[in-house]
Amino acid sequence: MPTDSLTNLINEYKQSSDLTYHSWFLHNEDRLKAFRSIRRGVLQVISDIKDGSFPNDFKGSSLEFVLTCITEQKQVFEGASHPFYWKPKLRIPDIYENQDHKRYFGQFLESCLKATKPETVIAEIRRLDSYQIKGLGPAVASILYFLHPTWMPPFNTAIINGYNRLFNERRKLGSWSEYLAIREKLITVNNEYRQLLSNDLGAFAGLLFEIGAGNLLVPGIGEQPEGEREKVQKQLSKRHKEVISDQQEEQTHSEMQHHLLTIGRALGYDVAVARNDLSRQYNGHAFSFVSLPSLPALPVAPETAQTIALIDVVWLEKGTGRLVCAFEVEKSTSIYSGILRLTDLTCSLPDHATTLYLVVPDSRRKEVEMQLTRPSIRQTNTPIRYVLMSELRTHCDALCRFGDDHRVLEKIARTV
Repeated sequence: MPTDSLTNLINEYKQSSDLTYHSWFLHNEDRLKAFRSIRRGVLQVISDIKDGSFPNDFKGSSLEFVLTCITEQKQVFEGASHPFYWKPKLRIPDIYENQDHKRYFGQFLESCLKATKPETVIAEIRRLDSYQIKGLGPAVASILYFLHPTWMPPFNTAIINGYNRLFNERRKLGSWSEYLAIREKLITVNNEYRQLLSNDLGAFAGLLFEIGAGNLLVPGIGEQPEGEREKVQKQLSKRHKEVISDQQEEQTHSEMQHHLLTIGRALGYDVAVARNDLSRQYNGHAFSFVSLPSLPALPVAPETAQTIALIDVVWLEKGTGRLVCAFEVEKSTSIYSGILRLTDLTCSLPDHATTLYLVVPDSRRKEVEMQLTRPSIRQTNTPIRYVLMSELRTHCDALCRFGDDHRVLEKIARTV
């Protein structure tokens, strides 16, 4: 399409608060947190394949954990896990029962994880493709994006539909060669419009997703079918409701962080909010006024320190800087990634007697209990407790008034 038309389309995409540029790419903190969680999850998949503990089914596997972290992103990645479900009758994808194929997949993930240039990843894609593993195609690109977001675009039906509409092509979904051809063009066009989009290919992928989902109309591509604009308006209305719901969740998330910061200070601890939440506030109370500006130096690798700095709320002993409690506030989608950050913390700082908590919506109690009973979670030295949002809200003042130390939380915390 003409350059000026694409510029206008990108601007329309960026200006609508209901589309993924704002609701997912630009203003979604969970997206940023997911990169580290997914990277560590991929390491676990590789380890499980190496030591022979990777199961013969998707359910309960470390791969399910990774794909659930991805699908928690909603919108662009909705349905990303479906291609990895084990379909016994079709024997696809053949990475569960075929041991050679399982090993090839693990080696592919390890090489891509360690890659320092895009050419390495492309070579590994071609190698994986040469093995002709039934049912294992470019759906893996959803994982690759979170390993190398400036090199590899995500790939799904809506994105390829948007690509074909935008560039008037007929690319197909299930072929690595098609994916690589699409990737090459996306990078070329993205470089041309870098000032409008981003070095992170997620911004461009979000544009294609919206076009493919019918939320953005591409000008100059023939006549629109009868009723197309009405359909778009209905979809945008639905998306608007979803965005409003997400905003309400963010408000609740900030409320819970505020309660945790308030209780921690009342009990005599230093408190720290997630690094990327310092600018937030709740009901006129700015987090930056009560939180430490940053966590004290911790004896962990820099990458792990970055993950710990993203934990929603941390309590520390005054003077020593030792971690006392760590809290992840979960919303209606993200549970896996929060659990992963907490287990990352306790594994990295075994000398800190840190108590771990999830703060969860009441409606997700059963799901949280199910996830906390996973063997991989139970293996950690420190159990994870959970607190219902309604109880934290109701008992905040009492905990501040009558508590002596962090153990007062045992009054409302639950275990599995």
